[in-house]
Amino acid sequence: MGAVIKGDVWDFYLGRGAPVDALPIGTVLTIPAAGSEASPGTVITNEDGWLKRAVNSELIYPRFSILNPELAFSLPRFQVACGITDIMAHLMERYFTNVTHVSFTDRLIEATLKTLIGLAPQVMKNPQDYDAWSELMWAGTIAHNNLLDTGRVGDWASHDIEHEISGIYDVAHGAGLAVVFPAWMKHVLQHDLNRFVQWSVRVWNVEMDVFNPEAAARAGIERMEEFFRSIGLGTRLADLGVQDDRIDEMADKCTSGNTRTVGNFVKLDRKAVREVLMLTQ
Repeated sequence: MGAVIKGDVWDFYLGRGAPVDALPIGTVLTIPAAGSEASPGTVITNEDGWLKRAVNSELIYPRFSILNPELAFSLPRFQVACGITDIMAHLMERYFTNVTHVSFTDRLIEATLKTLIGLAPQVMKNPQDYDAWSELMWAGTIAHNNLLDTGRVGDWASHDIEHEISGIYDVAHGAGLAVVFPAWMKHVLQHDLNRFVQWSVRVWNVEMDVFNPEAAARAGIERMEEFFRSIGLGTRLADLGVQDDRIDEMADKCTSGNTRTVGNFVKLDRKAVREVLMLTQ
């Protein structure tokens, strides 16, 4: 995007105009995580101000992508865990929607999540498991190529909030999401309790409790946190080595000084973003 303009490409990331042209690109996937091999998204961090921002444009959708599972064999276990978590986050950002009558894509997302949950221990145990990697790699592509957006509007607040953490502290994105997503869920749980119960029962095999659906929903969140810990990730800011002294700064940056909200499932203002961050303690 920057190669074909005379101005500063960072302006696009600040929302000052949109790209009108870009060089054609192809990708060779070396870490199944961000889904860049099949998405129109780009994220960069500007160390001048420690801002991590995204741009989405069809102009940078790859012309081709090569997915070779063998190229993932040498990944460190920590990066494997971060990648799996990022893929799961892409699925859950789409899953929690206010759009009704989306049962088909609900099932597709649930199936992809369960596939990842089953594959994770396999690739963590045997980093050269070609068959497991091939399925995990494909799941990562499907999770973020917008197929599972069909007919629904996702949330994406957790991604926006996490960008502030990794923008300031250089935290791996997946590791940050393992902290933010459970906190976001606890904050918005009552907005659509039935959707959280459905997710808990179908994805995490929680037993439905008709007399206490909130308990079932919270049990799903707990099982997700247990899963993140089982693959070596923390679920609190302290696990990332992050203190609580810049929470106000992160809330300000996330909402542009409380001039915008983030998320669609529940729109979060500065106060709400701060509350989510406080839940990560």
